[in-house]
Amino acid sequence: MWDAIVITPFINVILFIYTYLGKNFGVAIILFTILIRLITHPLMVKQIKGAQGMQNMQQDEEWKKIQEKYKGDKEKLAQEQMRYYKEKGINPFASCLPTLIQFPIIIALYQSIIAALAATPVEVLNLVRHVYSNFLDVSSLIPLNSHFLWMDLGQPERLNLPFLPFGIPVLAILVVISTYVQSKLIQPPSQNPKDQTAMMGNMMNIYMPFFMGYLALTLASGLSLYFLVSNLLGILQYAMLGKVNWRNLLPMSKPATVSTKKKK
Repeated sequence: MWDAIVITPFINVILFIYTYLGKNFGVAIILFTILIRLITHPLMVKQIKGAQGMQNMQQDEEWKKIQEKYKGDKEKLAQEQMRYYKEKGINPFASCLPTLIQFPIIIALYQSIIAALAATPVEVLNLVRHVYSNFLDVSSLIPLNSHFLWMDLGQPERLNLPFLPFGIPVLAILVVISTYVQSKLIQPPSQNPKDQTAMMGNMMNIYMPFFMGYLALTLASGLSLYFLVSNLLGILQYAMLGKVNWRNLLPMSKPATVSTKKKK
């Protein structure tokens, strides 16, 4: 089921892009990443609206009164919270949805890259099973050009310099930096930077870049290329929607907070 619904379409789309746009697998992955970002753009808009709705909720006097009224009754508070969500049209899971969708895409893309870069007779037979014969001619694709810049996209990336005894994981470093920058730029203003939600967000801003960097360090560099391009496109999308908090990147600058003072 997973192969038929996800892996096989992914492989065919990537190979289609590869076949008709220069037979460069790196370019195919970049264009595929752009395609995925375009398809998931409506979900990202929902994510922004969901985050904004949750932010507005923390400033709403009605919600503050509910919290104060039922602060000693967690069950009743939860019921009132769900009622509030329904009345205001807030989806508390909207801000998490694009992130959750990214994980199966990452898994599917990794499996697709490995399958597409078939090297052994067994791997070629496996690739043939996935390719739509009336859509692509496998015989004209094998072997695929897996080299992009200094990388073999089927192997973990390292930049080997003649004066260094070890390879530099350039892509992994760029993935860590771009993931951190993206998470900081899209971090919404907080009414109270010390509250639990803000603290969890700050922790994710630290842990997630290193997790993505570990994946980029150990898995095929084609996947690392997807991570990097996806991060850069994400920053661009948020910037075009005017939702980027640039001051979050300023050194010695405190995260943007929401003022609770009423305008006179």
